[in-house]
Amino acid sequence: MTDYKDTLNLPSTKFPMKANLPNREPEIMKYWDQIDLYNEIREKSKGLEKFILHDGPPYANGDIHIGHAVNKVLKDIVVKSKTISGLDSPFIPGWDCHGLPIELMVEKKYGKSKFKDNKNAFRKACREFAQKQVDKQKKDFIRLGVNADWNNPYLSMDSQFEASTIESLAKIIENNHVYYGSKPVHWCLESESALAEAEVEYQDITSNSIYVIFESKFDNKNIKIIIWTTTPWTLPANRALAIGQDIEYVLAENENGVYLFAENLHKDIETEIGKTFKVIGRCKGKDLIGLKAKHPFYEFNVPVISANHVTTESGTGIVHIAPGHGQEDYIAGVNNKLEIYNPVDGKGFFHESLQYFGGLNVRQSNKPIIEKIKNNNCLLGIKEYQHSYPHCWRFKTPLIFRATPQWFISMDGNNLRESVNEAIKNVEWVPEWGHERISNMIENRPDWCISRQRFWGVPIPLLVHKENKQIHPKTAEILHEAAKIVRAGNVEAWFEHNKSSVLKESLDDYEFITDTLDVWFDSGITHISVLEEREGVDQADLYLEGSDQHRGWFQSSLLTSLAIKGKAPYKKVLTHGFVVDSSGQKMSKSLGNVISPQSVIKDKGSDILRLWVATTDYTKEMNISKEIIDRTSESYRRIRNTLKFLLSNINDLKAKNHDPSKIKFTLLDQWILLETEKLQKKIINNYNKYKFHQVVQEIQNFCTVQLGGYYLDIIKDRLYTTKSDSDARVSCQLTCERILKTLNLAISPILSFTAEEVYKHYSDDKKSIFLEQWQDMSIKKDDNVSKVGDLLFELRNEISKELELSRNSGEIKSSLDSEITLTIDSDKYKLLKDYEDELKFIFISSKCNIKQSKDNNVSVEVSVCSYEKCDRCWHHNETVGSIKEHKSICKRCFSNIFENGEIRRLG
Repeated sequence: MTDYKDTLNLPSTKFPMKANLPNREPEIMKYWDQIDLYNEIREKSKGLEKFILHDGPPYANGDIHIGHAVNKVLKDIVVKSKTISGLDSPFIPGWDCHGLPIELMVEKKYGKSKFKDNKNAFRKACREFAQKQVDKQKKDFIRLGVNADWNNPYLSMDSQFEASTIESLAKIIENNHVYYGSKPVHWCLESESALAEAEVEYQDITSNSIYVIFESKFDNKNIKIIIWTTTPWTLPANRALAIGQDIEYVLAENENGVYLFAENLHKDIETEIGKTFKVIGRCKGKDLIGLKAKHPFYEFNVPVISANHVTTESGTGIVHIAPGHGQEDYIAGVNNKLEIYNPVDGKGFFHESLQYFGGLNVRQSNKPIIEKIKNNNCLLGIKEYQHSYPHCWRFKTPLIFRATPQWFISMDGNNLRESVNEAIKNVEWVPEWGHERISNMIENRPDWCISRQRFWGVPIPLLVHKENKQIHPKTAEILHEAAKIVRAGNVEAWFEHNKSSVLKESLDDYEFITDTLDVWFDSGITHISVLEEREGVDQADLYLEGSDQHRGWFQSSLLTSLAIKGKAPYKKVLTHGFVVDSSGQKMSKSLGNVISPQSVIKDKGSDILRLWVATTDYTKEMNISKEIIDRTSESYRRIRNTLKFLLSNINDLKAKNHDPSKIKFTLLDQWILLETEKLQKKIINNYNKYKFHQVVQEIQNFCTVQLGGYYLDIIKDRLYTTKSDSDARVSCQLTCERILKTLNLAISPILSFTAEEVYKHYSDDKKSIFLEQWQDMSIKKDDNVSKVGDLLFELRNEISKELELSRNSGEIKSSLDSEITLTIDSDKYKLLKDYEDELKFIFISSKCNIKQSKDNNVSVEVSVCSYEKCDRCWHHNETVGSIKEHKSICKRCFSNIFENGEIRRLG
């Protein structure tokens, strides 16, 4: 018996099905490094339209976590998708290198005493530490497959950047946005420094809330004004009581006297303190303005004033005002010319001179203050109260509001808030809710405290008058000189510099301040130091960060850009959600649900992590778990399997050197190329809309439905059994090649390592998939290709169901054992009649007859084909046994082996 196996065109490729990504990816990384891929792309992209994604700087401290990985991978996908679309899209990565966390790490390493008398040695140690962190994080980002200008990142501690930061401050001062003032700011007792809004987190805490009596007189009656507070420690700084002008108040009595509170809160107060009150009078808030009330433990009176922030949502409708300990209290204090009193030092201790409580830490002072109020018979009630309270983002400890002399960027002094709100309207926000979110934040945010009492940061080199704290008339010249000094030798050079030489005149009445800039100011001016000075543009096409950056980098960049040049630094802002576990819980070591990018890469490879990022809808919280990563691996395997099939069946195509324009593509090939063209358009559209999960969905559906479930199944017969250089087979191979190139380019921004690996198996000597662009998919097509192709695709599903039923019943073992009779309406019949002899290849049966129905119904009849089975193609055919010397094969196979071979028109 003759073995015909050697006459078949069996698939062959060196591309392995087992990905082995953890070991294979580092080799591809080495290759990218050898060919200097980033600069190769820059060279090839010269002269093309630019697309600038501006990288927000992560903080240079610690290993990268899964959130970092998500962010950098999303950015990499954007940049790569723009590059293959024919745009010049550079990627300059950056790091935020100054600030408290690095100071703390250096102090922890060396001890606080080591640098007590040498702050510049401390700064140099901070610089060295930050550089090590940058180098460590950079390796992890590169391992993720992120293609960026890693040899030339921007660092906020680079001398050029630091100098640019000072110059930006000079422009903002020149534009009258900066002032010096003593007002309450969020204050961290651990770091002894003011915090920016972006450095504040809110956590639920339980406090002792108290109802306190301030004695007064109204309408010739002794009354007891009730206030409610959750911060008893602020009562020593009380300087007024605030009411709402239009709120209705009641005078209500019980056996202990007459009390004043808001009418709407009557029942709530009775419930909370366990006492009842009988209303004996009413008044409007405006009638109370000007009353004097006795402080509950000091021998002075405080005025009753009106304030806009007083409501009847909770409490008593009367608010105790400590202008030195709250933003709204401060505003009320300024409006009413109250003392902005702050008896608390930077460590959180009351000044020694404070009566009763001097030397106490505010965190331990609530109990003795409550005791003092109680002893004075001014405590009406006490109850535990759970509420949201500001905490330090670094130490996770409660903050206090504390009035201190600081430098601020004014939100309203020069209409900055108004201009920012206008600029926001001209930015595209993805998702759309980002617009409302940042608008609300801008509307409600206080002035920006930009000064810090720290050492590792960009100096605020302002020369101020010793008495009135006014800045020197030649401030612009001073800042320019300071920037020059820093540019030549980093911030350390400024702190070491002989300040008397900065201006060639007497400075006896002036002194340089020693504060440093808020690190959010550093990162907030990257639109100058990076976009303008390195990229040559004044606006980025895209900022892309986590949703927390609406109150962080998006906002600091927006404020500085409007303050300097009057326009937003970005055209579009895209935000992604936080990474949580499969149950939606935040990652936490204590919960044991932390998944590090390093562990995923080690176990599965970067491409699996990248695929998870792309597959997940980043506009919401992003769920991750071992099970989710395992499912992602399975999805990856299916895509890889498709690519392997395509590669293995074009292995001998190059040697034939066929001109595609001279090949008559079969109708099925034309149809699948049309489908591939549609796929390419959808993918480009989804990349442009940053809908990466839909890109993956389209690719997976195409691989599963049009390819795996249809086209690739059908063409096996043509690929394996027809003459190797026949038009029928070459048409199929050229089609597979085009599909492969389209699919591989489509996955390249996401599965970057795999795409490069695949590329090496079909690209001859070309350097990289990332130097390619989308291909023109047009070929000469038959007029009815869509109608016939779509109809066959639709019918195949119906027929496959019937074949499956016959298989399950045991009537046939495989679909090639079957003969199909297809009854269809006249329109369908006319479309398919000319191709009847080839329909069996589409439906993978040994014979297919079509009949015209009398109605519009489709019917499928499956029967067992009675012919003998061909040993070579496995089709049952009436010609098997008719060839004398080759009785086990059919005439079609004989022709494909020994003669000119068959001709295919359909599939």
